[in-house]
Amino acid sequence: MFGAPFRLACIAGLMGIIAFSAPAVSAETDDPWPGLVQDIFNNRPMSDGSDVIAIEMPTRAEDAAIVPVTLRSKLAPDDSRRVRTITLVIDQNPAPMAARFDLGADANVTEISTRVRVNNYTDVHAVAELTDGKLYVVKTYVKASGGCAAPALKNAEEAKARLGQIRYRQLSKAGAGSTSGAREAQIMIGHPNNSGLQMDQVTQLYIPAFYVDRLQLWQDDSLVLKMEGGISISEDPNIRFTYVSNGAKRFRAEAKDTDGHVFEHEWKIDSDS
Repeated sequence: MFGAPFRLACIAGLMGIIAFSAPAVSAETDDPWPGLVQDIFNNRPMSDGSDVIAIEMPTRAEDAAIVPVTLRSKLAPDDSRRVRTITLVIDQNPAPMAARFDLGADANVTEISTRVRVNNYTDVHAVAELTDGKLYVVKTYVKASGGCAAPALKNAEEAKARLGQIRYRQLSKAGAGSTSGAREAQIMIGHPNNSGLQMDQVTQLYIPAFYVDRLQLWQDDSLVLKMEGGISISEDPNIRFTYVSNGAKRFRAEAKDTDGHVFEHEWKIDSDS
């Protein structure tokens, strides 16, 4: 009854209705990683890092404000390369670069653990730069939301009293000795690490961002680890790491926050225990 032009017009109209009624793709489904590679790494090429570095996080976080993450070197002992830096990127966070760790040339740091805030369901990337000058990347996926805006665990007075307190723990590690094997240690810093997205429950105003953005650790005068941190590091930053002792008699830490406070502490250590 109807000619071909009419049928084509109907089909076109129907397609228009379907297109109009279909739900729009959420911006959250866009993959931000290519842009982050450009912004953070200046578009440097990256290789698969599955045989270089591992990243471990829970698939579903119990608490989005304190999500554990462990970064571990997978290089073989006889590999002539070493890991120079590790950058942790939480793709969907408001400030995606969570931390960059610079590893001391002689410390042989092979594992770093900390706690982070995760704001949305997201990929999390770990990018290792090796002494060969190349970047190697791995990723995992974490289901969590609201971590960057979660209220502080401690009240303002308690946080103020703990501000800048640094604790150091030397943990036992099989095969440890003065220079014979890996040691495990932990640094804990009392600091609210406010993200700038949290709301004061009394005033209903946003609490300004205020966080530890630099941490350096030495055994005697030899650098073990340096961290450049952001708002994604959880309240009371907690860094656990393995390293090889050089026989040092003291361990020291220096932290700086975004308000310019500098916190320092030094501990005597038994190089043989």
